[in-house]
Amino acid sequence: MKRKIIKIDEEKCNGCGLCVPNCAEGALQIIDGKARLISDLFCDGLGACLGHCPEGAISIEEREAEPYDENKVMDYIVKGGENVIVAHLQHLKEHNEIEYYNQALEYLKEKGIDITLEKKKKVTFSSCRGSQIRHFIHSNTEVTDENSAKRKSHLAQWPIQLHLVSPAASYYQNSDLLLTADCVGFAYPDFHKDFLKGKSIAIACPKLDSNMDIYLEKLKIMIDEAKLNTINVLIMEVPCCRGLVQLAQLAVQNAKRTVPIKYIKISVDGKVMEENWI
Repeated sequence: MKRKIIKIDEEKCNGCGLCVPNCAEGALQIIDGKARLISDLFCDGLGACLGHCPEGAISIEEREAEPYDENKVMDYIVKGGENVIVAHLQHLKEHNEIEYYNQALEYLKEKGIDITLEKKKKVTFSSCRGSQIRHFIHSNTEVTDENSAKRKSHLAQWPIQLHLVSPAASYYQNSDLLLTADCVGFAYPDFHKDFLKGKSIAIACPKLDSNMDIYLEKLKIMIDEAKLNTINVLIMEVPCCRGLVQLAQLAVQNAKRTVPIKYIKISVDGKVMEENWI
C-alpha cells in the first residue's frame, strides 16, 4: 500500500518556521535550526505546508507504507539528536499515544540512550492545538432525566474530520468506526446516544471535500492496520451523500482484510429511513 508523506531537504531549509503553523497535525517542528518531521504517524500527506516554504525545501513523496512501527520510526528519529528525540516523545504524550510513547521509551532503554521528558526541558513549538489528537474516557453513567436540557457526550476522540485524523491513532485500533456525513449530527437529535456511543468516528462530506483519494487510503489503513471490526456509514437522504457509502465499499474492496459495512440513511427531518448491512 502506498501513501503520500512530506520530505524535507535539510540543505535548503533555513529554519524560518513558516511551514510549522500550516501543519494542522503538529508533525512539523523547528529543531536545531531545521524543520523536522517528528512523527510520520501524524503526517497526512496533504501538503498544506508546501506553499509556505520560501526555499522550496518541502516536497511530497509517495512510498510504500508499512504498518506503523514505533521502533522503525525511532531508528529515524534518533538520527536527529537529543532535541528531536525529546520532541517526538513529547508529541506522542501530548497526543495521548501512550502505547507508542512507552514503546519509544523501551527502544531508548534497549539502545542505552538516556533521554526522558522528565530529564529535558520542554521543547516548545508552534502548531494548531485544535487538531492535536486526544482520547477521552467517558463514564458509563447515563442521563436518565429525559426532561433535562443536558445530554451525555459519547465523543471519545479528537480530531474527527477525516482529513485531520491519523488512521494509526490508538482509538481506531479494533474499533467500530462511525463514518458519518457532516450534516447528520445536526439533523438527528439523538446522534450521540443512538449512533456514536462506543464507536470511533470520522466525518466527511463526499460532495464538498477535496482529495478523496486521501480518504480512501486512510480507510484502507484503518481496515488493514488498525483492524477495524465494522464500518457504520451514516448519511443523509440527499443523493450526494451516497458517495460516502461508495467510498467505504471501495476501501473494503481494496483492503487486504474484509469488514462488514452497515448503511444508515437519515431524512432531513431527522428520522431513520433505511438501516441495512451491505
